Amino acid sequence: MTSPVSTADFREGMARLPGAVTVITTDGPEGPAGFTASAVCSVTDSPPTVLVCMNRGSFAHRFFTGNRVLCVNVLAAEQQDVSALFASREVPMPERFERTPWQRGVTGAPCLGGALVSLDGRIVATHEVGTHSIFIVELAQVALEATEPGPGLAYFNRRYHALGAAAA
Repeated sequence: MTSPVSTADFREGMARLPGAVTVITTDGPEGPAGFTASAVCSVTDSPPTVLVCMNRGSFAHRFFTGNRVLCVNVLAAEQQDVSALFASREVPMPERFERTPWQRGVTGAPCLGGALVSLDGRIVATHEVGTHSIFIVELAQVALEATEPGPGLAYFNRRYHALGAAAA
Protein backbone atom coordinates (compact mmCIF):
# COMPACT_ATOMS: atom_id res chain seq x y z
CA MET A 1 0.00 0.00 0.00
CA THR A 2 1.35 3.43 -0.96
CA SER A 3 1.24 6.22 1.62
CA PRO A 4 -0.79 9.31 0.68
CA VAL A 5 1.88 11.42 2.40
CA SER A 6 4.87 12.31 0.24
CA THR A 7 8.41 11.95 1.54
CA ALA A 8 8.96 15.70 0.97
CA ASP A 9 5.84 16.64 2.98
CA PHE A 10 6.82 14.26 5.78
CA ARG A 11 10.35 15.68 6.01
CA GLU A 12 9.04 19.26 5.98
CA GLY A 13 6.56 18.39 8.71
CA MET A 14 9.25 16.76 10.86
CA ALA A 15 11.48 19.85 10.41
CA ARG A 16 8.75 21.73 12.27
CA LEU A 17 8.84 19.33 15.21
CA PRO A 18 11.44 20.66 17.67
CA GLY A 19 13.78 18.04 19.07
CA ALA A 20 16.59 17.86 21.57
CA VAL A 21 19.96 17.30 19.90
CA THR A 22 21.70 14.18 21.16
CA VAL A 23 24.82 12.23 20.31
CA ILE A 24 24.31 8.50 20.62
CA THR A 25 27.51 6.60 21.44
CA THR A 26 28.53 2.97 21.86
CA ASP A 27 31.60 0.84 22.47
CA GLY A 28 32.22 -2.87 22.84
CA PRO A 29 33.28 -5.83 20.70
CA GLU A 30 32.46 -3.96 17.46
CA GLY A 31 34.40 -0.87 18.55
CA PRO A 32 33.43 2.74 19.30
CA ALA A 33 30.87 4.66 17.26
CA GLY A 34 28.62 7.67 17.59
CA PHE A 35 26.06 9.65 15.62
CA THR A 36 23.93 12.76 16.05
CA ALA A 37 20.20 12.16 16.48
CA SER A 38 16.99 13.86 17.49
CA ALA A 39 14.82 10.71 17.30
CA VAL A 40 14.99 9.84 21.01
CA CYS A 41 12.04 9.46 23.37
CA SER A 42 11.30 8.31 26.89
CA VAL A 43 9.25 5.12 27.10
CA THR A 44 8.65 4.45 30.80
CA ASP A 45 10.18 5.17 34.20
CA SER A 46 9.59 1.65 35.51
CA PRO A 47 12.05 0.34 34.48
CA PRO A 48 13.72 3.53 33.18
CA THR A 49 13.63 3.04 29.40
CA VAL A 50 14.15 5.18 26.30
CA LEU A 51 13.95 4.51 22.59
CA VAL A 52 16.44 5.57 19.92
CA CYS A 53 15.78 5.44 16.18
CA MET A 54 18.63 4.80 13.73
CA ASN A 55 18.78 4.33 9.97
CA ARG A 56 19.74 0.72 9.20
CA GLY A 57 21.72 1.98 6.17
CA SER A 58 24.05 3.96 8.41
CA PHE A 59 27.69 2.89 8.51
CA ALA A 60 27.50 2.94 12.32
CA HIS A 61 24.43 0.67 12.59
CA ARG A 62 26.48 -2.52 12.93
CA PHE A 63 28.38 -1.06 15.91
CA PHE A 64 25.16 -0.55 17.87
CA THR A 65 23.60 -3.90 17.00
CA GLY A 66 26.87 -5.70 17.81
CA ASN A 67 27.72 -3.84 21.03
CA ARG A 68 24.14 -3.85 22.41
CA VAL A 69 24.90 -0.84 24.66
CA LEU A 70 24.55 2.86 24.03
CA CYS A 71 24.59 6.24 25.72
CA VAL A 72 22.22 9.08 24.84
CA ASN A 73 24.18 12.30 25.41
CA VAL A 74 21.82 15.30 25.54
CA LEU A 75 23.84 18.26 24.27
CA ALA A 76 24.13 21.70 25.86
CA ALA A 77 23.50 24.80 23.74
CA GLU A 78 27.22 25.47 23.36
CA GLN A 79 27.87 21.99 21.91
CA GLN A 80 26.84 22.63 18.29
CA ASP A 81 30.39 21.68 17.25
CA VAL A 82 29.99 18.27 18.93
CA SER A 83 26.72 17.74 17.06
CA ALA A 84 28.40 18.61 13.75
CA LEU A 85 31.41 16.40 14.53
CA PHE A 86 29.30 13.30 15.15
CA ALA A 87 27.05 14.05 12.15
CA SER A 88 29.98 14.37 9.73
CA ARG A 89 30.59 11.57 7.25
CA GLU A 90 34.11 12.95 6.72
CA VAL A 91 35.40 12.36 10.27
CA PRO A 92 36.44 8.78 11.11
CA MET A 93 34.92 7.25 14.25
CA PRO A 94 38.15 7.15 16.31
CA GLU A 95 38.83 10.83 15.56
CA ARG A 96 35.36 11.83 16.80
CA PHE A 97 36.25 10.47 20.24
CA GLU A 98 39.78 11.92 20.16
CA ARG A 99 38.30 15.41 19.65
CA THR A 100 35.67 15.15 22.40
CA PRO A 101 36.19 14.61 26.15
CA TRP A 102 34.40 11.52 27.41
CA GLN A 103 34.43 8.80 30.05
CA ARG A 104 32.98 5.31 30.16
CA GLY A 105 29.55 4.77 31.61
CA VAL A 106 28.67 1.66 33.59
CA THR A 107 27.86 -0.26 30.36
CA GLY A 108 31.15 0.77 28.76
CA ALA A 109 29.47 3.21 26.36
CA PRO A 110 31.13 6.65 26.10
CA CYS A 111 29.47 9.45 28.10
CA LEU A 112 30.43 12.79 26.52
CA GLY A 113 31.81 15.61 28.65
CA GLY A 114 29.69 18.74 28.78
CA ALA A 115 26.42 16.94 27.99
CA LEU A 116 23.46 18.07 30.10
CA VAL A 117 22.72 14.42 30.87
CA SER A 118 24.08 11.08 29.69
CA LEU A 119 21.63 8.17 29.63
CA ASP A 120 23.67 4.96 29.61
CA GLY A 121 21.92 1.67 28.94
CA ARG A 122 21.57 -1.72 27.32
CA ILE A 123 19.59 -2.43 24.15
CA VAL A 124 16.94 -4.94 25.27
CA ALA A 125 14.87 -5.04 22.07
CA THR A 126 15.12 -3.90 18.47
CA HIS A 127 12.20 -3.30 16.11
CA GLU A 128 12.52 -2.59 12.41
CA VAL A 129 10.16 -0.09 10.78
CA GLY A 130 10.76 1.02 7.22
CA THR A 131 14.38 2.12 6.87
CA HIS A 132 15.06 2.36 10.62
CA SER A 133 15.77 0.30 13.71
CA ILE A 134 14.10 1.31 16.95
CA PHE A 135 16.34 0.41 19.87
CA ILE A 136 14.58 -0.07 23.21
CA VAL A 137 17.16 0.80 25.87
CA GLU A 138 16.91 0.01 29.60
CA LEU A 139 18.98 2.54 31.48
CA ALA A 140 21.75 1.48 33.84
CA GLN A 141 22.93 5.02 34.67
CA VAL A 142 21.69 8.62 34.45
CA ALA A 143 24.69 10.97 34.72
CA LEU A 144 23.65 14.58 35.31
CA GLU A 145 26.26 17.20 34.36
CA ALA A 146 25.14 19.78 36.92
CA THR A 147 22.38 20.40 39.44
CA GLU A 148 21.38 23.58 37.56
CA PRO A 149 21.76 22.81 33.85
CA GLY A 150 22.30 25.57 31.33
CA PRO A 151 20.38 25.85 28.07
CA GLY A 152 19.98 22.74 25.95
CA LEU A 153 20.51 22.39 22.22
CA ALA A 154 17.38 21.98 20.10
CA TYR A 155 16.90 21.51 16.37
CA PHE A 156 13.91 23.19 14.73
CA ASN A 157 13.22 24.21 11.12
CA ARG A 158 16.68 22.92 10.09
CA ARG A 159 18.54 25.19 12.52
CA TYR A 160 19.98 24.98 16.03
CA HIS A 161 18.33 26.88 18.90
CA ALA A 162 19.14 27.29 22.59
CA LEU A 163 16.36 25.69 24.63
CA GLY A 164 15.57 26.87 28.13
CA ALA A 165 17.62 30.05 27.89
CA ALA A 166 16.64 32.68 30.42
CA ALA A 167 14.07 35.17 29.12
CA ALA A 168 15.19 38.83 29.04
